[in-house]
Amino acid sequence: MEMLRTVIFDMDGVIVDSEPLHEKAFLEVMHDLGYGQNHGLDFDSYVGRSDFELWEDFIAKHKPPQAMEELMAMKRRRVIEVVQELQPIFAGLPELLEKLAPHCRLGLASGSERAFIETVLSLKGLRRFFPVIVSAAEVAHGKPAPDIFLRAAELLGAMPKDCWVVEDSKPGVSSALAAGMKVVAITNTHPADELRDATHVVETYEEIGRLLLPS
Repeated sequence: MEMLRTVIFDMDGVIVDSEPLHEKAFLEVMHDLGYGQNHGLDFDSYVGRSDFELWEDFIAKHKPPQAMEELMAMKRRRVIEVVQELQPIFAGLPELLEKLAPHCRLGLASGSERAFIETVLSLKGLRRFFPVIVSAAEVAHGKPAPDIFLRAAELLGAMPKDCWVVEDSKPGVSSALAAGMKVVAITNTHPADELRDATHVVETYEEIGRLLLPS
């Protein structure tokens, strides 16, 4: 009997082309709050990390009257609206999942909030591929700490050394490697040179299929 391979997917930048949309939603909320371009944050440094960390730094810098929960809810509503409208699932991703599903145990480990994860997975019937989902809110430390991938492996009943992770960000690659897993990094967000620590660096979903499917 064929042993099922375990593959854990990141979401933002791997399943959905949402990194620019997260930034757009943050900027719109900050504009509505009256900060305009005076927010003083470098969004590139938050790619692959959780919303909580960005708002935590924003609150520390500006001390707004709104609580963390209110700020996160404002941004969540904005980005969900945009994703539902645009449905920016990466071309080739649904086909890859269809091919992997018969041969792999699939999980998802995302720094996004659960509500946003469920919104994304409701598009193009993707939810059925992921029996295990872990969000940043469900672990003690976000990426680049290994917590989120270790929890996903635990729920999938797999040893970390037997897991493959599909990532697009530098914190995500670091997180998976710290968990003792092998990483396929796709160049959707960063150029190949910035992802060189990954086990494999690819440009297409077809390449991921060739790496992970049994020959």
